[in-house]
Amino acid sequence: MSATLDIIFLFGLLLWIILGTSWLKRSPFWVLLSATFLGAWLFEVPLAQFPEVIGLGFWGTASKIGVLIFLGSWIGITLEASGATFVIAQILLKHLARLPMHFVVGFIGYWVAIPVFCDAAFVILNNLNDRLSQASQTPKIGLTVALSSSLYATHVLVPPTPGPLAAAANFHLDAILLLFLWGGLLALILVIAGAAYAYWISRNYTTRKNAKIPALEVSETDEQLDLLLAIAPIGIPIILMALGSLHPGKSVLGSILVYASQPAVALLVGSLFSLWLIYKLRKSSPISLAKKSLQQAMPIIAITAMGGALGKVLQQVPLADYLTQVNLTDSWGILIPFLLAAFLKTAQGSSTVAILTASAIVYPLLPALGLESDLGKVWGILAIGTGAMTVSHANDSYFWIVSQVGGHDPKTALRTHTVATFIQGVLGLLLLWLTIQWVGK
Repeated sequence: MSATLDIIFLFGLLLWIILGTSWLKRSPFWVLLSATFLGAWLFEVPLAQFPEVIGLGFWGTASKIGVLIFLGSWIGITLEASGATFVIAQILLKHLARLPMHFVVGFIGYWVAIPVFCDAAFVILNNLNDRLSQASQTPKIGLTVALSSSLYATHVLVPPTPGPLAAAANFHLDAILLLFLWGGLLALILVIAGAAYAYWISRNYTTRKNAKIPALEVSETDEQLDLLLAIAPIGIPIILMALGSLHPGKSVLGSILVYASQPAVALLVGSLFSLWLIYKLRKSSPISLAKKSLQQAMPIIAITAMGGALGKVLQQVPLADYLTQVNLTDSWGILIPFLLAAFLKTAQGSSTVAILTASAIVYPLLPALGLESDLGKVWGILAIGTGAMTVSHANDSYFWIVSQVGGHDPKTALRTHTVATFIQGVLGLLLLWLTIQWVGK
């Protein structure tokens, strides 16, 4: 099959994914499933090998990432149910009182979105935003953009949220800690950029100065939590992964740390701490929370696994050979994953689907892009993540959550939230390029 025909078929599959999920409004799972079988036929995978190729991609991805997504979902839900997210917000408000309110809200969103999905986190924190806006005489639109952009940055760049985890699985990246650290740093810079933009647009709505940050009302059970206890389910897995990366020889302790640093084991330890948190406060039934976590995680696991199956089919196409014919320097190797993810995100709306699809397509291109090392894979994943931010608009469910829950009409959300995601995405690409020049691959 010719290169031209392969490229046409590939764009046809992308078009189907976009139209199926956005215009026809079909489930991403069924759209990806149909695209996988269609791709296998178009790219001349022998019919007898369909079960092997598709099954290997599906089950391989599900087995590698399914547990991580469930544990991440469990930790997020238990932190919400125990009130730990509220405690984290309270502590940050107390210690960041001298900053403009937009930056305070941005930092709250940055931390809360690590375990909690951005759409759920926005709903959780919106009431806090309302109270802060009223008490500090800060325009609500500015705080809404600060919150939405901060949650969004963490959501697409920092594991254990599903997008970065799925991309890491598609890229066969084992150094999750490396992705967490660089993704966390990039997300933090983009959160500051989003908060600065939110601070700037607030001037167009009012000239009133901020008052003193109000104290939060806490319940008796919330008072039983201190910061260390509240962040333990997030912080302990991070510490374990960091300790395991030190490789302290072949001692028994070293072997234990290396084992405990595996993402599934580290998150399991974190989930046990969150279970203890629920038991200590007796706020909710662990069984009901486990059911809720499973209900939240299962659709994401299914979509992620189906994305892995599509990726396995696309690996049958010699895309890397075709790319060598394109005059693209190594320093701009991140441009292709960024543009591909940005195209998918802007066209069909879902950041997770954009990350899944783009990472599946880009994986066989990594050597040609100069991104085959562990660090190079991290740059590729972050390029896809920043592309998947660009931009959130009317076909994105998160856009409507920000608009409706935040209490703003769609026109205002387009002029503020959508512009903020564009600024963050483009700035993220520029920062990645500069970092690669400095750190290398």
